Amino acid sequence: MENQGKSVADRPRLVAAAEIFRGGLSIVFESFGERVRRMRRALHTHLQPKAAEAYQPLQMSHAKNTVLDILDDPSNFHNHVMSYSATTIMKVTYGKTTPTSATDHEVIEANQIIRMNGEVLRRPGAYLVDSIPWLKYVPWYGRDLRRWFERGEKLNVGQLNRVKEQMQSNVNIGPSFAKHMLESSDLYGLTEAEMAALAGAFFGAGSSTTAVAVCTVLMAAACFPEEQAIVPGRARCAPTFADQESLPGMHAFIFEALRWRPIASNVYNIHIAGVPHRTSKDVIWASNENYCIPAGTTVFGNHWAISRDPEVYPDPHAFKPQRWIDDQGRLKDDLLRFFVYGFGRRVCPGLHVANKSVFINSLLILWAFRLALDPTKPLDDMGYMNGEISKRPCSIEFETRVPETELRHMMHNYPEVV
Repeated sequence: MENQGKSVADRPRLVAAAEIFRGGLSIVFESFGERVRRMRRALHTHLQPKAAEAYQPLQMSHAKNTVLDILDDPSNFHNHVMSYSATTIMKVTYGKTTPTSATDHEVIEANQIIRMNGEVLRRPGAYLVDSIPWLKYVPWYGRDLRRWFERGEKLNVGQLNRVKEQMQSNVNIGPSFAKHMLESSDLYGLTEAEMAALAGAFFGAGSSTTAVAVCTVLMAAACFPEEQAIVPGRARCAPTFADQESLPGMHAFIFEALRWRPIASNVYNIHIAGVPHRTSKDVIWASNENYCIPAGTTVFGNHWAISRDPEVYPDPHAFKPQRWIDDQGRLKDDLLRFFVYGFGRRVCPGLHVANKSVFINSLLILWAFRLALDPTKPLDDMGYMNGEISKRPCSIEFETRVPETELRHMMHNYPEVV
């Protein structure tokens, strides 16, 4: 799926999920054609590696608030991480400068739509329209799916219109993805409906996936406290992005956490992962012998199986961050690191921004606290793999590594967005 990405970049027809629930406007479900290329071209302006670096001050500013929020209310760390994700992505997507809470309407609504989208995908064959496509033209069929589309459209169009109104009123909202699209509509050839849907996908994916990934890293730290020694040294100066090159252990811990419990591996069920791909031509796959995958075949990237391949990850069920580090103490460059973000030409375009958010939050939290499981609460260490955190699969105790007063002082003096 990586080496022959062009041949498996297409999607099978998903009538219920793509055409009715998403109104045929979703970059995730759209067949790989000119519209997807235009959408991805627009996304890359804000998500390519160089562009992602520009968000580092914003990410550090909000990550320190996550630490302060955990100090104030450690039992609700799920909400604090979600608030970080929502606040950061709302600023990047729509230019919103005020804090966004996990309990804000737009966050709750977006998460409910994402959750329902997962339910539709998780039940292949549950909707007769996927077998009899003309049913989508019957007025009474799929009313529940159409209502969900209308809710998503209302949310996305409302957010885009707010940016448009601010631009027309000459309000200085700073740069944002939505503003860039509105200013450059001729460049990308997108309709306003497509722009609204694309910005909504940007916000929805960025807020939920990042939060789940951070919570997965924190759960791993609590489950394997002896491995917390591999994370940054306990300097009396809070670490920043400037330290990332000198912290291979931190990167290794994150890679291992997301391999141990890949966050996309329960979209359909525990063994099949992600959104299906479709081969656009015969694909010859050479393993022990040549194997032909015919054109038109639905193909899944099996995240769980990839993460459990003993030839790539010896002793795959063990949690071993050291597997990512070579004899010289550097990160290995020959292991699959980013399969959690998808494959080939359909890889998540926001992976560079997401990686930075996961890194800086994990870094600051594990620098500031010792994490341990709450022995009085149940643990479901598979719980985050369905892509949502609302069920709170684990409870974590946070013990400060430095006196609380000193930690608060360092966080209050941590870099702010200029």
